[in-house]
Amino acid sequence: MANVTFSSPVMPRDITVYAVAGHRGTLLALAKAHHIPIPFDCQDGECGSCLVEITHFSPRERYGIALTEKEKELLRQFGKITKAEIMDAEVNDMPPHHRLACQCFVRNEDIMVSFEGDMTLPVKGPTLSIAAAIYKGGVQIKTLDDFLSYAVQIEEDAAIHFERLSKTMAACGNSDVAALFSELGHYSRLHLAEAKAKCSRKDITVSLPAKSAWPDNETPEKTALWAADPEMARLGALKAALQGERRGFEFYYAIAGTTKDPEIRAIAKEFVHEETEHVDKLKQWIEQEEAAVRAKGGTAAS
Repeated sequence: MANVTFSSPVMPRDITVYAVAGHRGTLLALAKAHHIPIPFDCQDGECGSCLVEITHFSPRERYGIALTEKEKELLRQFGKITKAEIMDAEVNDMPPHHRLACQCFVRNEDIMVSFEGDMTLPVKGPTLSIAAAIYKGGVQIKTLDDFLSYAVQIEEDAAIHFERLSKTMAACGNSDVAALFSELGHYSRLHLAEAKAKCSRKDITVSLPAKSAWPDNETPEKTALWAADPEMARLGALKAALQGERRGFEFYYAIAGTTKDPEIRAIAKEFVHEETEHVDKLKQWIEQEEAAVRAKGGTAAS
């Protein structure tokens, strides 16, 4: 078995995958199987988009491997291989520090695979539920203050739930997820202050539509389950947070798409943009957590 740890600034945390050595699988194939976002295009060593840096945890156990001419040429063009490394690769079949993931095969050695990630792709908005796609408003938003009154409640609701989730994760020993929820709670507090500052008259009589309010994801039964299983705590809490955050996003999205007031639409779109970032971050964490569970031979919770 080989432990392959993937690390990138586009990932919320490093992910270690347990790979079977000798099955002739490439690093790129391994990454794709575990939803690790290494960029790629041709997958044949022609484009260089899957450039990675390899760190061997035990340098004395580096396994020899022949570099193809096209891989050496691309690495040379990128300035990612030295003359000494080329000589070492040609004479001793020893790999350089940088490789193309589509050309590098998994060996029986523990390595770190680092990559920058594709920073050029446009930001994708979260996939909408069927309800959001056909939602026609559900509430009567007649003035900017009406909209901001709902926004105040949505952001306050989100802040409270993120803070509760953060405390639960800290109690379970999941400090990194606790820090994530604390950060998201802080952002919700900032959005809350922003909405209050723009709202000249807060209507305390408005109530959030059921589909927009955060669900009650912290029953005693679930809290007990999380405390007993820290791994399920991480994944369960992340999915609970995503469910609640999507509800707020879909409310803002619906208002932005249905209001005829240009001022309301402009501010609603600002909130949509902010919520999109939160939803995307939570989805990325969930994908990485599910990949980690699969790598350990477990089954990701639904």
